[in-house]
Amino acid sequence: MTEFSAAEVVWSHRIQEAFGPIVELQDEKGKASYYRVEKEFDVAGRSYAVLRLDSAGAQTEPQILKIITSPEGTLSLETIDDDDEWEDVNELYDELTFPE
Repeated sequence: MTEFSAAEVVWSHRIQEAFGPIVELQDEKGKASYYRVEKEFDVAGRSYAVLRLDSAGAQTEPQILKIITSPEGTLSLETIDDDDEWEDVNELYDELTFPE
């Protein structure tokens, strides 16, 4: 059972406002890929962005990344390293996307 509740979700647009609807991410080898920002939301004091690879006809699974705000107010995206948090946010996104 997730610690996050769909009733607590607050939709946001901070990444889209800061960077636009398409963001460039680099992998560990420096290869750039472009992702479309599908959704952004805050829940339980944390912020997340749902991204999908932006290539023609791509039917890829969405990537959910944590939105981090530096003390100076700069936004960045990070992978979710904590397994429990990753499971919780993925279950929440499924609940938000495919309500029963």
